[in-house]
Amino acid sequence: MLNVHEYIISLIRKPDPVILDIGCNDGADSQRFLRLCPKAQLYCFEPDPRAVARFKQDMNAYLDDVRLFEFAISDRNGSIEFHPSNGDGEAKEWDLSGSIRRPKNHLAEYDWVRFDCPISVETRRLDDWCSEANLNQIDLIWMDVQGAESDVIAAGRQTLGNTRFIYTEYSDKELYEGQLSLQAILDLLPSFEVVTKYPREVEGDVLLRNTSL
Repeated sequence: MLNVHEYIISLIRKPDPVILDIGCNDGADSQRFLRLCPKAQLYCFEPDPRAVARFKQDMNAYLDDVRLFEFAISDRNGSIEFHPSNGDGEAKEWDLSGSIRRPKNHLAEYDWVRFDCPISVETRRLDDWCSEANLNQIDLIWMDVQGAESDVIAAGRQTLGNTRFIYTEYSDKELYEGQLSLQAILDLLPSFEVVTKYPREVEGDVLLRNTSL
């Protein structure tokens, strides 16, 4: 049985897909795609300095094959308050839940996760960045932005219209302030259909396909 990365590559059917890893953290997913498609064009975005440091260390063997951008994709060009995560006890270095959205129900659903020290990070609009990068078609956007899906969509409509697949996390429990439900995400992306859902207890992931491409 194919895992999710293998399944997506089987749908894309290209030896050199263009992939945007938005909220790439330490690059683990980008590594998986590069192992499957060594000629893939990977563009990675991560604003958390701790995750960036781990990315550069863990992705050392792949740094010639990826481009890392140390900012958040948002609905504005400039800067924004970012809420890095950490945890209790052995999870004190937990950096997988940071967001440009303020935590809300996340504080109750995952009460061991902390958001103690907000920092200012640079932000870029997706459409502006893609225009500067001269990317006219994207095969996959792998998006893990912890509740900021609407921010990416708001400033990326042209880009998303030229994107074949989107894989994103979602939650219907508003873990972060203003987080969209899956249905609300779909309402903002009328040309996309659900390919596969990967539900979990509190949140889940979904793979979407652009039916216009």
